[in-house]
Amino acid sequence: MCEHGEQDAFGELAQRYQPMAFNAAHLILKNHHEAEEQVQQSFVKAYENMDRFRRDSKFSTWLVRIVVNECLMRLRHFRRSKLVSLECMSSAGESITFELCDRCRSPEMEMQSAERVEILRREIRRIPPLLRNVFLLREIEQKPMPDVAETLGISVYAAKSRLLRARAELKSRLERQLC
Repeated sequence: MCEHGEQDAFGELAQRYQPMAFNAAHLILKNHHEAEEQVQQSFVKAYENMDRFRRDSKFSTWLVRIVVNECLMRLRHFRRSKLVSLECMSSAGESITFELCDRCRSPEMEMQSAERVEILRREIRRIPPLLRNVFLLREIEQKPMPDVAETLGISVYAAKSRLLRARAELKSRLERQLC
């Protein structure tokens, strides 16, 4: 009955399968508004092509296939629209140069970073063991203070005090090294 263009019958089908169609579209597009738009377009396409629906499969299968195809076409269109050609010409016919930022760190920056890490490691090793152990357990191993205190056999207050002293010691050593 819907095949002959009865809008009421198609309206019932659309109402019944709208949640399923929306879920399929939202899974692909990951955007609520875009999914709603593509579902609407899919229902229009399904209505216009009801004469192509073969009864050898379920209507829901046919409809979801239309939704998936519409969503994939939308994604392809969206991806293409974000591309910018680097070979642009000005209105005067001159080529335009684009400067692209290199987000990678330069070799100099990598070297400086490696040097800082080595200085930090060396200065941590030079902190007195009483302070260094608390610092390593808390700052490097990220253990909670009660666990640090228990591991070292001291109170939490003593562990906090030693950590504060270790940080101050390291800060003072690093300031001398890096200035």
